[in-house]
Amino acid sequence: MTQVNQPIQNTKNDMPKDGWIDRFAPVATRPYLKLARLDRPIGTWLLLLPCWWSTAMASDDTPSILMMVYFAIGALIMRGAGCVVNDLADRNFDGKVERTATRPIPSGQVKVWQAFAFLGLLLLIGLAILVQFRIEAIIVGICSLPLIITYPFMKRITYWPQAVLGLTFNWGALVGWAAVTGSVAPAAIVMYIAGFFWTLGYDTIYAHQDKEDDIKIGVKSLALRLGDATPQWAMGFYTVTTLLLGVSGLLAGLHWVYFPLLALACLHLAWQVATVKLDDAANCLKRFKSNRDFGLLVLVAIIVANLMEVAS
Repeated sequence: MTQVNQPIQNTKNDMPKDGWIDRFAPVATRPYLKLARLDRPIGTWLLLLPCWWSTAMASDDTPSILMMVYFAIGALIMRGAGCVVNDLADRNFDGKVERTATRPIPSGQVKVWQAFAFLGLLLLIGLAILVQFRIEAIIVGICSLPLIITYPFMKRITYWPQAVLGLTFNWGALVGWAAVTGSVAPAAIVMYIAGFFWTLGYDTIYAHQDKEDDIKIGVKSLALRLGDATPQWAMGFYTVTTLLLGVSGLLAGLHWVYFPLLALACLHLAWQVATVKLDDAANCLKRFKSNRDFGLLVLVAIIVANLMEVAS
C-alpha cells in the first residue's frame, strides 16, 4: 500500500468507535461494515428518498410496501458499493486527512484486493434486488453504473463534483417511476432534475467540513468554488428544487393539498441556509443530515395528496 503522510490534524475523525458495529458485529466483519458506512445511514437515506418519491407519485394511491422495501435494501447496498468505490479511488488521499485516516482501506484494515472482492459481492446483491422489478426499471437502473464509477474521480477534475453526485444520487427517481409504470414520464424527469439541485445544495454545505484539507491535498469542491457565497447559492439551488418538485406534482396530477405541504417542507431548506455556519464542521454536518427530514416531509406530501385524490 502506498505510504501516506501524517494526517492533517484539523477535522474530526469520521470512523468513531463504540458504535453499534463495534458493540454487536463479529470482529471480522467490522472493517467491511464500516467500509460500506452501515453505521452512518444518512447517505442511504439521501439515495433512497428520490426512489420513494417517484414510487409514491407514480402510484394511484399508496405505494407498494414490498416495492418500498426493495428500494430500501437496494439503496443500502448500492450506497455501500458507492462508498467502496469512493474509498478505493481516494485511498492515497484519505490517509492525509484526520477525518478519513482511520477508514478501513487507508488504515490497512482492508486490503485493496479485499475491497474489490467486497465491492463485487455488493454489486451482486444489488443486482439481485434490481431484478425483482420489471425489465424497464432494470434497464434504467443499470444505466446508472457509469455515474457510480466515475463520481469519485470528479473532485480531481472539476470544482463541480457535486453535480455528478446529484446525477448519481437521484437516479432512483427514474428507476422508481419505471418500476411502477414501465416508463419514465415527464414528471419523473422533472423530479430527477429537482433532486439534482437539492444535492447541489446539501452536498456543498457538507463539503465545507473538508475545505481546508481539500486545498492542502489538491482536490476540488463547490465549497471551495463558492466560498462565503455558499448560502446564497444554496438558497438558489433549493429554490429551484422547490419549484421543480411543484412542477413534477402538477405533471403527475397530484391533489392540490400537495403544494401547501411541499411549501411547508421547503421551509426546512430555508432554515438550513439561514442557520448554516460554514466554518463550523459540526453545524454543516447537522444541516446536511437534516435533509433526511426534508425528504421524508416531501414523501408525506405526495402520499397525502394521493390519498386525498382517491377520497375526493
